[in-house]
Amino acid sequence: MGTADRCVTRVVDPEKVAVVTAAMPDADTVGELAQVFGLLADPGRLRVLTALLEGGEMCVCDIAAVCGNSESAVSHALRLLRASRVVQARRSGRMAYYRLADSHVRMLLDLALAHVGHKEEGS
Repeated sequence: MGTADRCVTRVVDPEKVAVVTAAMPDADTVGELAQVFGLLADPGRLRVLTALLEGGEMCVCDIAAVCGNSESAVSHALRLLRASRVVQARRSGRMAYYRLADSHVRMLLDLALAHVGHKEEGS
């Protein structure tokens, strides 16, 4: 481990530690957050979410066609994403249409895409 990755001289700032500790989310919230990021860690699910980001509300058939996955794989991904409140479904007769759950999911995806597309300064 390089010196940039650790404290060379160990000095704790008690005020900063107290402020940050008070602002930290509880264990349940951290667990839910880890679950959402775990869902986002799968390329197949990210393709589904990106399709919904770009296409708005879509049915499983259209999402599968865009992503190049089987309808079964897309349905499975949507089930997981829906269980974690990342996507929502609307029924119309026998069809189900999926969309991103809310603007927070849209913002998270937009920021992640911007981050990945951002080139490190000086490179």
